[in-house]
Amino acid sequence: MLKVNNIEVTYHGVILVLRGVSLEVADGEIITLLGANGAGKSTTLKAISGLLKTEVGRVSRGDIHFDGHSIERADPEEIAEMGIIQVMEGRRILEHLTVEDELLAAGYIARKRLNSRKELERVHHYFPNLKDLRHHTSGYCSGGEQQMLVMGRALMSHPKLVLLDEPSLGLAPMLVEEIFGIVKTINEEEKVSILIVEQNAVAALGLAEYGYVMENGRIVLDGTSEQLKENEDVKEFYLGFGALSQRKSYRDVKHYKRRKRWLG
Repeated sequence: MLKVNNIEVTYHGVILVLRGVSLEVADGEIITLLGANGAGKSTTLKAISGLLKTEVGRVSRGDIHFDGHSIERADPEEIAEMGIIQVMEGRRILEHLTVEDELLAAGYIARKRLNSRKELERVHHYFPNLKDLRHHTSGYCSGGEQQMLVMGRALMSHPKLVLLDEPSLGLAPMLVEEIFGIVKTINEEEKVSILIVEQNAVAALGLAEYGYVMENGRIVLDGTSEQLKENEDVKEFYLGFGALSQRKSYRDVKHYKRRKRWLG
């Protein structure tokens, strides 16, 4: 479904942020992209969704294909109409709208006009709390409720691929577990592909089938979730344990083993 092939991303024409990033998301898969702050994870999502243009950024090399179409030069609205919806980090909502109005507004993104009430019922099936909150002002909802709202908002447009950026940020562990469980259910029942960026590697690897590890704008390691869970570097950097079950700092480890396979 999605192929990102050897892309470079620059900001303001001079700042190189991504260096030869390649990854794939197949139809119906959940894929995770792991990495520390500043590794380039959010930039990768914005390159896919077209939102780089809002930040004076561009894909300066390589290509991105979705359902066989080249999209690295497309505008964000074109990409959204093709079925790629990004849920941005930080729960960006329209704070003055009610929960229901915000969901209804999101429905207009779809290529064909959908039955808004039917779509609302579908969102309420996965996020029943949003039905109870439908007349509440979005800005007064809790962090967890707002996260459910932005995910429900994405679902309103019948996406083929959802780009989830740090959905666990600032949430309590029990709520993270609940939200990730809903993501898994949506993937299974709606057959929506998901590319999830996370610093919570334990939660992300428990959800995804395959993962990529990003460092300094490059993909340095990839494998199945089980392979990454057993990788000593991943244990030290992201799962918090080294060979002796002791947490190590980033600078204590010199480098990652290079990727065993590269995507064409």
